Amino acid sequence: MDPTHQGPEEYGQNANDSDRSDGRRRPSRESDAADFGQPTPQQVRVVQVTVGDLLLTVNPVDGSEVEACPPGSEPDAPVRRTPAERTDHERAGAPPVPAGPPAPQLPLLERQEERERLAGLLARGRSVRLTGQAGSGRTALLDAVAADCTDLAPDGVVRLSGHRRTAADLLYGVFDAIYRAPLHRPGPEELLALVRSIGAVVVIDDLEIGGAALDGLLEATPECAFLFGTAPDLTAPGVDAHLEEVLLAGLGRSASLELLEKVVERPLTEDERNWAGDLWFESEGLPLRFVQAGSLLRQRDRLNTDPAAFDEYEYFEPRPDDAPPVPEAPTAETLDVPLPSLGEGAAPAVLLASRLSEAARETLRFTVALGGEVPHQAHLPALVGDTHADAALGELAGCGLLSPAGPRYRLAAGVLAQLEAGGYAESAAAHARTAAQHYAWWVSHPSVTPQRAVAEADAIVAAMSRLVPDGEAGQASAAVLLARSAAPALAAGMSWGAWEKALRVGQEAARIAGEVAEEAYFHHELGVLALCSGNLDRARTELETSISMRGALADKSGAVAGRRALALVADRSGGFAPPVRSQTGEEVPAVRHDFLAGTPPVGSPAPPPFARQTVEEDPTLISSLPPGPRATAPKPGGGRVLLGGARRNLAAAGAGALLVAVLGTVVTLGLTAGDPEEPGSRNVTTEQSSPEGTPEDASPADEPDEGPAPDDGAPGEEAPATPGTSASATPSTSGSPSPAPSSPDGSSPGTGEPSSTLPTEDPTSDGPSPSGKPTTPTKPPTTPPTTPPTTPPTETPTTPPTETPTEEPPPPPDTTSSASGPAESAGASASSTADAPAQSDDPTEAAA
Repeated sequence: MDPTHQGPEEYGQNANDSDRSDGRRRPSRESDAADFGQPTPQQVRVVQVTVGDLLLTVNPVDGSEVEACPPGSEPDAPVRRTPAERTDHERAGAPPVPAGPPAPQLPLLERQEERERLAGLLARGRSVRLTGQAGSGRTALLDAVAADCTDLAPDGVVRLSGHRRTAADLLYGVFDAIYRAPLHRPGPEELLALVRSIGAVVVIDDLEIGGAALDGLLEATPECAFLFGTAPDLTAPGVDAHLEEVLLAGLGRSASLELLEKVVERPLTEDERNWAGDLWFESEGLPLRFVQAGSLLRQRDRLNTDPAAFDEYEYFEPRPDDAPPVPEAPTAETLDVPLPSLGEGAAPAVLLASRLSEAARETLRFTVALGGEVPHQAHLPALVGDTHADAALGELAGCGLLSPAGPRYRLAAGVLAQLEAGGYAESAAAHARTAAQHYAWWVSHPSVTPQRAVAEADAIVAAMSRLVPDGEAGQASAAVLLARSAAPALAAGMSWGAWEKALRVGQEAARIAGEVAEEAYFHHELGVLALCSGNLDRARTELETSISMRGALADKSGAVAGRRALALVADRSGGFAPPVRSQTGEEVPAVRHDFLAGTPPVGSPAPPPFARQTVEEDPTLISSLPPGPRATAPKPGGGRVLLGGARRNLAAAGAGALLVAVLGTVVTLGLTAGDPEEPGSRNVTTEQSSPEGTPEDASPADEPDEGPAPDDGAPGEEAPATPGTSASATPSTSGSPSPAPSSPDGSSPGTGEPSSTLPTEDPTSDGPSPSGKPTTPTKPPTTPPTTPPTTPPTETPTTPPTETPTEEPPPPPDTTSSASGPAESAGASASSTADAPAQSDDPTEAAA
């Protein structure tokens, strides 16, 4: 059958699949889809988490979105766990039991005094810090004390790991152990109110914080008694912490030998006792050294029994059928494996690893590449390439090379340095890249829950951190892929400490690899994380960086998500959002103040009372805005001021209204102008509007003149400006010159010629001017008569030419122009001045 035409099976009508009668096609298996080159459909997991009064939507595609929690969708109040639920929660957070035969339970030797003292201090409500070297048995003593204090506090005992954990991580860990709040992360204030009422014994091993951070943790939980296991070099808390100090020393000689016998499970020989005495003197009685030394003695016993136990076919591997038979064990007199040297007993990691299976040694190589973090035993078969590699965890734990750390294992103290010196770090980059690729596939699988990803958070972060400083090609890209896949899962699992580490490592890796889109994603996520944590300044910086990068990439959906988060940051900051740099194709209108609203430029004369404002063909809007509570007066010089929000909308609306009024006036004047040859035609040459209370037929020429105008000036020649006038009301931002306003004396500012608003006497007439005052005749220009343009030109001459008035009576007032207001008058004056015809030698033509 043709694979592209499968007949009834294509529509779900296969006779063999009676349960698929709904018409849906059977989904292909993952392996088959990969074989035919079809991409496996991945399910996008969008998780909503409530963070205080915010709703965080973890979106792995465009970036997380955060908004105010809508009304009615507030989460339920956290509920206290029952004792049974607390027990289940503690069991889920314990490290997994290694595969293989169970390890022997070692006794707690010479620790009874410290055990009773610690339990007594905790019973009195005192917090204690247990200080001891790595490998001194702190973890075993803390387990014993926690078992003694089970019924001491009303909320029981809380076990936490302080390895690579901050004070905030520990505080949320205490909350999660006592309260049940799915998909809800309380805000700082709510968290403090909830943990303040918790009364429990909190045991934290491998604490890495001190000083003020530790003081804040103790102050936030006054009803809890803490038992910390720390190293001696950790910063001590303040005096006000009231923290007791208990030092943990090594074991004595007899207790060390007894512990060694418990590990070997037989009595020691005289030579072994002497060797153990030297080891006790060198290690200062650390119990970890004797656990590892006992493993060396067990391997020696196995070699004495089976010399080929650790040869080509490992002890844990089956011997093939065609392999040579195992020789019989020789007598004790002929085969006696020597004891390890004192140096091998003090640093036994390399010798112990050489006698383990190949899967265990390969696991150690991955562990060294991850900085000491051991992957979960479920990942070892895929990483190592052996189906039975999960048993390697039991081998390593039985030899004393591992120690528990929260829900996982890590290399014991000092083992990492010994393995690196033994050559296990030679291929660390390749192993780290393999682990990163495996975790990137695993954490993106739909069957992996965020809680499982959180349990492997330290190994995931260690894998990507190992790849970032490496200069080999492709390493940074692998780290970016892992961070991009793991960050949403860590955020949904509310392990925000690991989430932040993954984002920062991923951002650095994306910068090194040159992947701008991924770098913008990490900046966006860091901004969202800072916003949810209350750090608004950092959130604003990260979000603005992300918006700029996504704008350059034309990522509209990502830029929109960033702007929404940035708007929320501005709302939480109590102010307007800062102006974001406009993208390509977006024009921001510039609004500036005129001089009437502020101080004129230094050195310029004051404008006249009725100086008009010129609106030019320029995108700049000239608007007079009074200074408000959030707007300051313009500086001298009329600088541009960017307005945002409603104020910019008002300025744009005013500009539109003013432009419509000016255009209406120009059209009206153009329709009423007519032909100059017709008897009824006229030209409007009014330069300024009449003041209030002035009759319509009145003219500013009735006012007394300041002085006579020059009678022999050439046309176009400038004269000194009259005192008290202004060259211009506002500066022009376009290339065309703007007509200057008229002064009260009727002269144009900047020239010595009378303005066109003052009618002059016709040289051919004997009568006085229409105003009744004698005027000085002007020298007629020599330019030939021209026809006035039908439309106003774009450029206006600086000095308008004078014209000879007619002896006709003043025309009736134009109702359209008089009802338009000052804005229309200003536009009409500009248009009329531009439409004025040039003077002619013939007075009749000038009169027409």
